[in-house]
Amino acid sequence: MTQPANPAAPVPDPSADAAAVRAATGRLLAAVEQLDDATASKPSLLRGWTRGHVLAHVARNADALLNALAARPMYASAESRDADIERDAHRSVAEHLLDLRESAARLDGAFGAQRDQDWERTVELRNGVTDHAYSLPFRRWIEVELHHVDLGIGYAMDDLPATFIERELANMARRFSGHPDLAVPVELRTEDGVTWHTGAPDGSAKTAVVAGSPTALVAWLTGRSTGSGLSARDPLPDLPAL
Repeated sequence: MTQPANPAAPVPDPSADAAAVRAATGRLLAAVEQLDDATASKPSLLRGWTRGHVLAHVARNADALLNALAARPMYASAESRDADIERDAHRSVAEHLLDLRESAARLDGAFGAQRDQDWERTVELRNGVTDHAYSLPFRRWIEVELHHVDLGIGYAMDDLPATFIERELANMARRFSGHPDLAVPVELRTEDGVTWHTGAPDGSAKTAVVAGSPTALVAWLTGRSTGSGLSARDPLPDLPAL
């Protein structure tokens, strides 16, 4: 089966996505409960961030999405976002857990309070990006799943739910489609024959065909791998910064 290039994104089911966020948050919390303070202070898989930085970011992201739902800026500024993460990064595991639980509960409560028509309104995200409110639960799901992987404590890309991988592969293909920092057309080809086209328009340059499992493709597209498990005729193209 072959997908057309960049088909329109299906409208998410925000209630189902919110349930997926709760499940992913439960997995994250259970993993963090096994950490001690010394382990939480060690480097994560994200350059320059300890595990504490990752946990602080996940908590503050919940509050930022709550701001977006309430028609407020996600963050007061890029500088304040970074300062809040740095401020909270060095806390004890117990403090991280409390913050993660409480911030997740606040956001989940806000998701549950939305009426059908509320999900249709436009919200403003970072850097002037706008989207429908119904995209926010999936955006939160991305944050929880990928940053759980970034902790480097045993939860890996291969552990991510297949439904999530399928959604995130489509999401990243759309995100990079026409991106000014991806100058070549890219065909993403999965093992079962599904293809996605992203990057520059076809015909503007030689198409880079990148093949592999959906998980390996998502790992590469989201910066969680340099292309391990993928095959291509030529060197993999450089991807835009996230």
